[in-house]
Amino acid sequence: MRSLAWKSVLPLTVVVIMAAAVVGYAAEESDMTGNVASHKSFGKSGESGEDPQDQDPAATAPADDGNAYTPRRTEQNARVGAVFEKDDSGDHFCTASVVQSPGRNMLITAAHCAYDAEAGSTVNDLVFAPDYRDGDEPTGLWKVKKVIVDDRWAKSQDEDLDVAFLILDKKDGKQIQDVLGGNTLGIDRGFDNEVKITGYPTSRDTPISCQNRTTKYSDTQMRIQCTDFEGGTSGSPWLADYDPKSHTGTVIGVLGGHEGGGDQDDVSYAAYFDDDVAVLYRRAQDKD
Repeated sequence: MRSLAWKSVLPLTVVVIMAAAVVGYAAEESDMTGNVASHKSFGKSGESGEDPQDQDPAATAPADDGNAYTPRRTEQNARVGAVFEKDDSGDHFCTASVVQSPGRNMLITAAHCAYDAEAGSTVNDLVFAPDYRDGDEPTGLWKVKKVIVDDRWAKSQDEDLDVAFLILDKKDGKQIQDVLGGNTLGIDRGFDNEVKITGYPTSRDTPISCQNRTTKYSDTQMRIQCTDFEGGTSGSPWLADYDPKSHTGTVIGVLGGHEGGGDQDDVSYAAYFDDDVAVLYRRAQDKD
């Protein structure tokens, strides 16, 4: 299971649940000022209190396909970060990354990282630490002010809708995309893609990356073989077609979906980005 609990996030002093029926689809959103919910692990979200482990894999360059390695600090990798509750004094339990939006303030992650199904509300105290390594945060902590998930995820945890968009507050007068840039979102890209996945296992203080080809698990789910993607890697972006000239890639999935991302560390899943995700993305843009 690869992520960890949740609380609430929306703009209006109270947790507000807004259903937007667009193409048979509603979005759930909440402001950071809502009630606090308890943390529970689900999928590949991290378990609080896990003992840190050795920092292997320790390679600093891409390994063979499907093998995890410790990525270098680059502009591309800096857009991926660890997700904490409240501040960085506790354990990071999920992963998120910057995606482009008109407001220049948006992240993408797994819905189970940002919505507490037991409490029936979004997680209200998330913070994001991009390029986090051994306690070092080059651009500091960014506060999440709003979470947008599909209403069907909120009601039944539909694994095909395990995607969430997070809207961040400004930091030092700047939006996160102004500081780090952002990747594009890829819709209906097919099931066979070469991708790079970067995530933050809770048991480590550094990220891991892996490169391999995706395969089709079902009509609504992708699958990949990558070693060591354990608890904490939920929400990790599946990045295709990175262009060093434009400094952008395309996120075609996030680790989650089937079994919350998978119950084996070496096999992971992602919900296929179809029209439902496109509608959710547009909904999030209207709220950023």
